[in-house]
Amino acid sequence: MTTRLPLLLAALCLLNSASVVSPAFSQDRVQPTPVTHDMVQTGSDIPSKWKRPETAYDYTRREVMIPMRDGVKLFTVLYIPKNAQGLPLLLERTPYNAGTFSKTTSPHLRDAVWSANREWVDDGYILVYQDVRGKYGSEGDYVMTRPPIGPLNPTKTDDTTDAWDSIDWLSKNVPESNNRIGIIGSSYDGWTVTMALLHPHPAMKVAAPESPMIDGWMGDDWFHYGAFRQVNLDYFPEQSSVKGEGTAVPRWGADDYTNFLEAGSAGDLATANGFEQIGFWNRLSAHPAYDAFWQGQALDRLVVEHPSDVPTMWLQGLWDQEDMYGAIHCWEALKAVGHAANNHLVMGPWYHSQVNGAAENLGPLKWKGDTAADFRRDVLIPFFDTYLKDRKPAQPTPHVLIYNPAENHWDSFADWPGASSTQLKPLYLQASNGLAFSDAAAGEDSYVSDPAHPVPFTDRPVSFSGHAQWSTWLVHDQRFVSTRTDVLSYETPALTEAVRIEGAPLADIFARTTGTDGDFVVKLIDVYPPTEPAQPEMGGYELPVGIDIFRGRYRESFTHPSPIPAGKVQEYKFRLPTANYTFRPGHRIMVQVQSTLFPLYDRNPQTWVSNIFFAKPGDFQKATVSIVRGSAGASAVLLPVVKVSTAQP
Repeated sequence: MTTRLPLLLAALCLLNSASVVSPAFSQDRVQPTPVTHDMVQTGSDIPSKWKRPETAYDYTRREVMIPMRDGVKLFTVLYIPKNAQGLPLLLERTPYNAGTFSKTTSPHLRDAVWSANREWVDDGYILVYQDVRGKYGSEGDYVMTRPPIGPLNPTKTDDTTDAWDSIDWLSKNVPESNNRIGIIGSSYDGWTVTMALLHPHPAMKVAAPESPMIDGWMGDDWFHYGAFRQVNLDYFPEQSSVKGEGTAVPRWGADDYTNFLEAGSAGDLATANGFEQIGFWNRLSAHPAYDAFWQGQALDRLVVEHPSDVPTMWLQGLWDQEDMYGAIHCWEALKAVGHAANNHLVMGPWYHSQVNGAAENLGPLKWKGDTAADFRRDVLIPFFDTYLKDRKPAQPTPHVLIYNPAENHWDSFADWPGASSTQLKPLYLQASNGLAFSDAAAGEDSYVSDPAHPVPFTDRPVSFSGHAQWSTWLVHDQRFVSTRTDVLSYETPALTEAVRIEGAPLADIFARTTGTDGDFVVKLIDVYPPTEPAQPEMGGYELPVGIDIFRGRYRESFTHPSPIPAGKVQEYKFRLPTANYTFRPGHRIMVQVQSTLFPLYDRNPQTWVSNIFFAKPGDFQKATVSIVRGSAGASAVLLPVVKVSTAQP
């Protein structure tokens, strides 16, 4: 080895030296050439208008600016299948950027659109997306959920007139269409559908408001019975700080429970982040009670005042964490005044807008197949085809279609009972944390509600930006609060026979407090048996069937709040979310009562202040809350129990 090494190194050096080309030798091979015209850079390398060759595309993407009656033009995108003739149009009006409803890099339309629209492409539809007035590509001024023309809107336009003008233009200017238009959309987009229904254009033949924002004070995005939903403190600057997409409130920690607690009141956080520049925040925070500001834009009232003959399917999720109020209340309001014939109700086992995605499960709950895709294919699209293509569905569209999560199947109904005092059966809070349909012995149970240590609405750390946590919090196992002393839990023995409910339960709580204000949270829970062989992780699971919150100052009037008289028993009665549910034998029914659900809902200072948004640190005080049972106050949850279901086979 020692004698061969010098020879090897010498060979390597010789090889390297032979492979190196000297600079002089390299320059000898370069011959100077003249600069020609095509080499000279002038102007911009970006063409004035880029047009992608579309010979391989099976659709055309068309952008238009549709003029409104006041001259403002709205940015609209159409996706038209190649060689289309006589196809209906599906319109969605949105504040969330009409230009992003497809991935335009794909030459195939069903691959270019969002997954929820693939079935519509397969069925043969022209897809139309439009930015609402003042957002993204549209001209004009943006107003958050712009109220209808009237006392709250002195202009001559609103989203009803904008929808009318847009549909009028589309019905006359898309030669590939049959001039029939259906309108659809979820959440804010569902609100735009509902606004279009207040005065529908004749070419608008069918509609589907999905989880629509209907009454932001009673139970949709902004409040629930007066308790403010602080998650919107991100939404306001995201939506209203710029014409395009804004940014959320900055975070200084990973846990939003700590972030919001350290920020103080909702008003403190808003002020620290410049919200005084946002018009909607100023209006909302100045009107914490249900006054004319909220009453004048409650669409469940307005659809009754302006009932439409357009066939409409009202849609929402049973565990919709954002807009669980609007669809069911519009349907019930229309039914009450005799307009049920052309209005259908669907409630699926979904979180907010999950109807437009995949829905094989919701958190740990597993369904039979993809309940959203199956519904779109088998029910929603055939419903639209009936009025846009004169194509009758294989099966008549159910008047009411609601999933039964416990039995894991859809139930159809000729009618839906809703909340009626004649149907409701009291489930009384009992001594020793019991729960029964029999009257309770007199007594009370107390807890200390401390605004400095509020009950979290879900397990910590809390992240409003975490989709998995936020979208499923309404089905989270409630055992995470079982050791807290500020949460009262009442439970039945294991059921020996099934208890089925169809409708909306009512919380009916009698309580006294040492404070002069306070909130009441009531949860209706299905407690699984200790072991669940088919799904072991569900053993002992405490599944919420319905959760809601009520701000105590509104116990007598939503419009005129009043202090709670300290030490005196008061009644707090409010509706819980609608349910089509079976508590099965071997399970238990649980009711939990608490006073905070943080940071989703703002903290009540528990002392009377005129406007909780701007409560000062010294206003937040501990209070002892006593839930009263028996003769002095029969606290209960009133259940819409049915002995024989009205569901149709």
